Amino acid sequence: MLITELKAKETILSLIKGKVFIINCHGCKEISFPEKEAEELQKELIVSGNVTGVITTDYICNPDNLKLRLEKYTAEIEAADMVLVFSCGVGVQTVADLFPCKRVCAGCDTYALPGFQGVTPLEVDCKQCGECYLNLTGGICPITACSKSLVNGQCGGAKNGKCEVDPNMECGWERIIRRLTQIGRLDVLKCPVQVRNYATDDEVK
Repeated sequence: MLITELKAKETILSLIKGKVFIINCHGCKEISFPEKEAEELQKELIVSGNVTGVITTDYICNPDNLKLRLEKYTAEIEAADMVLVFSCGVGVQTVADLFPCKRVCAGCDTYALPGFQGVTPLEVDCKQCGECYLNLTGGICPITACSKSLVNGQCGGAKNGKCEVDPNMECGWERIIRRLTQIGRLDVLKCPVQVRNYATDDEVK
């Protein structure tokens, strides 16, 4: 199970560049989802005229289900410069995989509770560390995609695109760099060094 907490309003507003399509996931809302806070923020965005469309559905971590639900929003999504997702980290990564050429951002941080996490395919993972980096890494989680959980770039030990720790695993940071190149956002790697706040990680408490 999990808890999703809305990122600071200033943080979310700073992410928005151009038109935005919004996806809300209520699949795990019986645990904790900041529904009212998200609705209030989205009303402000809609009034500003920057929103091309909004969908509220459940379990967006199921890619086949999500594709079907988004079919009637094709025009609105194409008209958007980015997709803003209010869900756990798995939902954001699923949306990013679905739209590899579009900027996808997370509106929430995710904290862990004991139990299962949605109905996600096992190859997509969220550490539920309470400090989501997906907005800086093209929708690919550096905590789970990198065997060393590096947040400041690759270690330099990859060989032929494979991780030096696990040769069967693709280097997470090479994936991130490819995605950022694809969406024209390599500039985000010029931001100040990201220091991870381990105090938010349930695993180290």
